[in-house]
Amino acid sequence: MKKPKKVKRWWLINAALTLVGRKQLGILTKASKDGKKTLAKTLRDMLTTSKDTAYGKEHHFNEIISAKTPEEMFALYQKYVPVNEYEALYDYVERHKNGETDVLIPGKPKMYCTTSGTTRDPKWIPVSERYYQEVVKTMNQVWFYAMLRSRPKMYQGHSLSIVGKAIEGAAPDGTICGSISGVIQRDVLFFVRETYSTPHEAFYIDDYKARYYALFLMGLEKSIGALVTPNPSTIVEMINNINEYYDDYCNDIEHGTISEKFNIPAEIRAALLKNFKAKPERAEELRKLKTRHGTVLPKHYWPHMQICTCWFSGNTRVYFERIRDAFPPDCLFHEMGYISTECKVGVTLKTNSKETTIFGHKNYVEFIHESEMDSPNPKIYQAYEVEEDQRYLMLVTTLSGLYRYNTNDLVKITSFHNEFPNIEFVEKVNGITSLTGEKLHEQQFVEAVKETEKRTGKIAPFFVGFADPVKSRYKFYFEFADQDISVTEAEEFTSYLDDCLQKFNSEYKEKRASNRLKEPETALLGPKAFERFKETCVINHGFRDGQFKVNLLMQDEKRHALFKELVKK
Repeated sequence: MKKPKKVKRWWLINAALTLVGRKQLGILTKASKDGKKTLAKTLRDMLTTSKDTAYGKEHHFNEIISAKTPEEMFALYQKYVPVNEYEALYDYVERHKNGETDVLIPGKPKMYCTTSGTTRDPKWIPVSERYYQEVVKTMNQVWFYAMLRSRPKMYQGHSLSIVGKAIEGAAPDGTICGSISGVIQRDVLFFVRETYSTPHEAFYIDDYKARYYALFLMGLEKSIGALVTPNPSTIVEMINNINEYYDDYCNDIEHGTISEKFNIPAEIRAALLKNFKAKPERAEELRKLKTRHGTVLPKHYWPHMQICTCWFSGNTRVYFERIRDAFPPDCLFHEMGYISTECKVGVTLKTNSKETTIFGHKNYVEFIHESEMDSPNPKIYQAYEVEEDQRYLMLVTTLSGLYRYNTNDLVKITSFHNEFPNIEFVEKVNGITSLTGEKLHEQQFVEAVKETEKRTGKIAPFFVGFADPVKSRYKFYFEFADQDISVTEAEEFTSYLDDCLQKFNSEYKEKRASNRLKEPETALLGPKAFERFKETCVINHGFRDGQFKVNLLMQDEKRHALFKELVKK
């Protein structure tokens, strides 16, 4: 494949992002040298900003910020402000949504982001203007700089970002609800926008498959230097989609068209076609790749890709391992870092690393050691007090009105950036199931499957387990690489898996030995089970595709019912 043309003004992009990124990294490093002083300043600033809000008055923010020492202020904050789940903040958020000002934050939110909830679905997470400007944008500047240091040529090619819609709806008072990443992409500086492979209008295509077709069509006809999407499962789906519709892609690239078989509104189709020109030479290149390789992969159609940014920690590792070898050998994988709808805690500064450096000068973060997560009065650790190699539950306070918010995420302290901890996501706390007191961790389940694969030689690219409280047993679903594996062979796989779980978890072994926990059941899934499950969730249940995640071990009858429908007949 001939060497592609470079993106215009790529050097200007590098220079601008390096300038601002280096400055913000310097500010972070300086702030991290005295963790106690910085965290106290961060918390005092947040509470001072919101002291006259309804929440601030109810929770004595004025008294807290009158403290003379950091220790006194931390103690008063813990005294007056409880650890919050979303449900505790629900009524405050509703007041904002209905137009009331000065409830959680001064004024009203800039926007809301939605994410799936527990008792109330979905959660509406407020985003203040200050949080957007000082946290989200600042962290993105450092993140881009961290990648450019390792791959300075990444913007010589185009970038393909798979993000959510900037606007998905609105609150009753008219405040928009959407994706922060979508807003950033929409409002980015003009010279950075030149690197985007796809106009932002594509993200407003409602039809799931049509939207993906448009995104990947615009990407396939160009040379991609950077691929950015949080979840590697999206990349799995991208590869499958491109191969499924490969002939359509080639035909459209040859003629400068977008296939009519996909449901794309006329105005969006027109916007996409505006700068989409026929490229018969590129179409011929792509057809030759299919003839040569059969199944085409990113390393074939984007051989000059510099960097791929996604998650590869926690349970996303399963999907990452499926796509790792699909990229060019010299393509760098950069961990997306710990981000959630509720809080962007920090960024990954190092390449080939899973750890996220906490921005203690932008967010106030507290920790509860995993051994005390069930304690009614656990010891609270400040960010500078945590210990390396220990695991903690994380609480966050943000400029968007989340106070001592329980992320329900278990993280491991991997190292330190001066006195700011570097963390690695381990699992959702609700990734722990316990039918009879066995406290089976999702991570144990994943490792047991990997061990069973080694012992049996049978590979399960996708698997999921459900705790069944009615039957007091687990049911494991497997999509094997070899679709000809019989039910008997799958049950043998489960038997080995059961042995591994007993080896990894002594309480599981005890409960199995006493028959309080019954022998696990087995189910065989057909091909593309995860992709079909995700499609159902996105189309029928309102999940956002760009950040779609599924725990691999759970007790959730609604999701279990969906998987029962995917069992091979």
